[in-house]
Amino acid sequence: MRAIPEVLHTGPFTRSRALELGVSRHMFEGQRFVRIHPKVWRLNAYEMTDADWILAAALGLPDDARLTGMTRIQQLGLDAGPHFPLRFVLARDHHQRLDGVFLHRTKQLAPHDAYAVEPAGAFIAYCATARTIEAIGVGDWLLHHGHLTLGQLRELALRDLWRLGAQEALWISHHLDGLSRSLPESQLRAMITFSGLPAPIVNQPVRGAVQRVALADLEIRPPGLAIEYEGEQHQVDRDQYLADLDRYADLRRADQPYLQVTKELLRRPRQLLGRIHRELVRLGYAGPAPDLATDRWHQLICPLRAAVGDRGRRTVDVNER
Repeated sequence: MRAIPEVLHTGPFTRSRALELGVSRHMFEGQRFVRIHPKVWRLNAYEMTDADWILAAALGLPDDARLTGMTRIQQLGLDAGPHFPLRFVLARDHHQRLDGVFLHRTKQLAPHDAYAVEPAGAFIAYCATARTIEAIGVGDWLLHHGHLTLGQLRELALRDLWRLGAQEALWISHHLDGLSRSLPESQLRAMITFSGLPAPIVNQPVRGAVQRVALADLEIRPPGLAIEYEGEQHQVDRDQYLADLDRYADLRRADQPYLQVTKELLRRPRQLLGRIHRELVRLGYAGPAPDLATDRWHQLICPLRAAVGDRGRRTVDVNER
């Protein structure tokens, strides 16, 4: 049995590249080779990673196709959202179908390099199909990790109002906060705000904390209720657990009321918001209760495109498909 060149054991490759390395056409008919896309192959024993699937798609698409949307954002490091279909964009009329790949077509690419659309353009593309609550989390993540600024996002969206997702990106930009440190924290903040409760501030020092400054994930001022999100890492990571104990001790020493929110509670918005409201009332809050039957709440849980609506659009999307 003829040996397979070592370089082909490291990921997907094109048929032409394998032939250049000495693989015979007959070898492709054997069980050692698996076709991923037309002209793109891998070895049967090779386990594909997320990066490999992206590379395989890039090898199967025209050279001028660029990574975009959620796929581009995940490539920056976000571990959330669907990994398929992989999103690419092309600035010409080209029709091609690859399994697990969605090829967008546009009249003009957003700013890009030789591999992918820049984060602002990728987020705009993502906003065209995302739900509002998810877009808030992703937008916060991009801001927090320095991949994007609000200025960059708004500049590109205003320049290319015709682009799918531009109107939605402009609208959602007013609901983003780069101080949020996790997607659940962002979603929690959005739930509170869109329910009609006072908008919380994000990761600011608690007033009156002693010994060390305690940062509350969220705080509603007034009356001064800190809200702490407890994700899985808070339960399984010993260092995180000990850090949480220290932070809660700081909050208690500062006489700071706080409410802990688990991932299970985050999945039950009515129960969650009712609990927050009761704590606020106990502390003297006399404002409106959360209301999940309003148009504003519906804006949060519906597709972002529907939340913006026709009245929020400045142009008709006729230049991009």
